[in-house]
Amino acid sequence: MTSPADLSELTPPQIVAYLDRFIVGQARAKRAVAVAMRNRWRRQRLAKEAQKEIYPKNIILIGPTGVGKTEIARRMASLQKAPFLKVEASKYSQVGYHGRDVETMVRDLLEVGIDIVRQEKMLEVENAARDHAHSQIVEALLRKMGPSPEEDLPAFTPFGSAGILAPSATRPPAGDTRRQEIRARLDKGELEDEMVMIRVTENVGPGMEMFSGQGPEYVGFDASFLAKLRGMPTPMRDANVTVASARKLLMREEAEKLFDREAMIRDAIERTEQCGILFIDEIDKIAGRSRDGGPDVSREGVQRDLLPVVEGCSVYTRHGNVNTDHVLFIAAGAFHISSPDDLIPEIQGRFPIRVQLDSLGRDEFVRILTEPRDSLTKQYQRLLLTDGVELDFRPDGLEEIALLADRANVVLGDIGARRLHGVLERLLEGVSYDAPDLKHGKVAVDKAFVRQALADFTQELDVTKR
Repeated sequence: MTSPADLSELTPPQIVAYLDRFIVGQARAKRAVAVAMRNRWRRQRLAKEAQKEIYPKNIILIGPTGVGKTEIARRMASLQKAPFLKVEASKYSQVGYHGRDVETMVRDLLEVGIDIVRQEKMLEVENAARDHAHSQIVEALLRKMGPSPEEDLPAFTPFGSAGILAPSATRPPAGDTRRQEIRARLDKGELEDEMVMIRVTENVGPGMEMFSGQGPEYVGFDASFLAKLRGMPTPMRDANVTVASARKLLMREEAEKLFDREAMIRDAIERTEQCGILFIDEIDKIAGRSRDGGPDVSREGVQRDLLPVVEGCSVYTRHGNVNTDHVLFIAAGAFHISSPDDLIPEIQGRFPIRVQLDSLGRDEFVRILTEPRDSLTKQYQRLLLTDGVELDFRPDGLEEIALLADRANVVLGDIGARRLHGVLERLLEGVSYDAPDLKHGKVAVDKAFVRQALADFTQELDVTKR
């Protein structure tokens, strides 16, 4: 089995510490996800027969938008290099109705797994693929340049009329010399912007897949795969691109020739089955009752279609069957109107772990602005530094930003930490606009600066509150 990153040294506290670098608070949710990941590692250490009987404990995260539900699952998946897919439950419909079939989420998850394994395989053959790609680019550049004057001269025979060695036998052919010169310049990166004509595999263009005559299982296939299916030659096309672009295109094609595609697919299917994470957002949108208090038939239909996927079933895909017995499902929803108890009992039973996430307030916003490795304030500092402008966020300024964001959530609607994006963008709009003309200035973002820059925003909140 091609396993993801080894978690043998990562205990649940260490996993939580990793998540703390990116997400503020929500300790219970982090603990639940960390234990779920550690249990996967524990299961993989058991005998094969014992593994079959141990199923993941699926999780429901309950909390308003913007409190970190998706980010916790996404960061956890990236740590484990596991196939991770976020879907919205409200986008799916009951079988037989217009909309997406719930099994498509498993097919999409497998595509994520294939991309992960493909990238790993490509890294293994990167050097060989680059060498092959450079050889093709050199030949393309030679064709573009045309024959050298030496190559236009009449060919010499190995021996002259007097039996003396002819000049052509004393030095390499002119074409080889030019090839070596071009290769040397190419390896040094001196030809990156040079235009070159190369032959690449033809791909299906946007919208063309509908004309392929295939069912939904074949939508998105490239033309080379469809050609192989039909026993036809792989279609090729000419592309006039820069050397830098040619390298990327050719390296991808050459890399895929250097590893076993079927083995890659098998590894991806196993990675998806054993380590895949499906994050089902907005599950509260399919939980609820009709106006007369009875069950909502359309919502219940989606839940019943979802049930076998969550329970564990074999889903047919174009690459082979994917078994969902050991895929971890993490559902999330605000549940403002409905409750997790409004889900059908069978679904509730398949999500035994419920975690209530905390709403975010002023104190949490200050931490979000300062603690994470890639906090919003650090992002703005890096962006504006490219124009030579240094942003200095003062503690009283951060407090004022957090206060306004918290107040906006109360007045305008609670969208959690996402409110900070809008507040900061409005706060720094003028600085961002004038940055190229500030001539390497320094901007102190203190309480006075925030109040002045967001005076109109504060007034809008006052009017709305009334």
